[in-house]
Amino acid sequence: MKNLMTGLFAAAATLLAACNSNKTTHDATGSFEVDEVIVSSELTGKLLRFELSEGDSLSKGKVIGTVDAENISLQKDQVQASIESLKEKTADLSPQVKLLQDQLIVQQSQLDRLLREKQRTENLLKQDAATGKQLDDMNAEIDVVKKQMEVTKQQINVQRSNIGTQNRGILSEGKPLEKRVAQLDDQLKRADIVNPINGTVITKYAEAGEMTATGKALYKIADLSVMTLRAYVSGSQLSQIKLNQPVKVLIDQGAKDYKEYAGTITWIADKAEFTPKTIQTKEERANLVYAIKVKVKNDGYLKIGMYGEVKF
Repeated sequence: MKNLMTGLFAAAATLLAACNSNKTTHDATGSFEVDEVIVSSELTGKLLRFELSEGDSLSKGKVIGTVDAENISLQKDQVQASIESLKEKTADLSPQVKLLQDQLIVQQSQLDRLLREKQRTENLLKQDAATGKQLDDMNAEIDVVKKQMEVTKQQINVQRSNIGTQNRGILSEGKPLEKRVAQLDDQLKRADIVNPINGTVITKYAEAGEMTATGKALYKIADLSVMTLRAYVSGSQLSQIKLNQPVKVLIDQGAKDYKEYAGTITWIADKAEFTPKTIQTKEERANLVYAIKVKVKNDGYLKIGMYGEVKF
């Protein structure tokens, strides 16, 4: 009987050793995650078009929907009409200035005639055929016409200045309106729902025809081509790892086998935290650990929330 018991213990030890030899050891465990982007509406209104489904692969910059922005378009038309009306309020400088310029031409003609008369009078005075009084009278008339011309020129300048100031005041009201048009144009562009990244639609929150609002989530998207394994290591393991270090990542493949991936450590926490209770025993939850992130290229088999193991 004693020999039988000894044999059974030996067989059990051999079997346990064989099982332990087939068991894959790991340095850290964790779960896969991705950087998710929640795309929201930038306008309030009805979703006129919203063309996507969960699982769709979308490219960056693709327009996948439109929010009704008719109200903004009408506001833009109203502001543009106000800008056009300002032009009609401005005074036309041409008729008023032209009248004064015509008057100046007549005065210049009078001055030219008087200057010719003065020349003839001077010639006659040299021949004693005219008197000094006639020349004085001629000079007086010339002075009067010159002064009239100066007054007319000043009137032209004043008229130009006054009308110019008046028109600038009216047209200056157009600058804020032009800025308003630019704002409305920007809002109209935001009516299009533009996909921000290359990725796969994970969750869809809205449907075409529904009302949406600024900041309201429409769908969630993530780039699943590269997954992040968030794992935890103890303080004693920190000396074994560094940023950009290549590591092996293992996932379950069947009941007893593992599938191996190449990974790279891209982040190491600078502060310790308590071990996540979801992946460790009660005794180990009292230990402090450091979180790390390992980037792994996804061949389609890696899923969000799937557990993985890391070997340094």
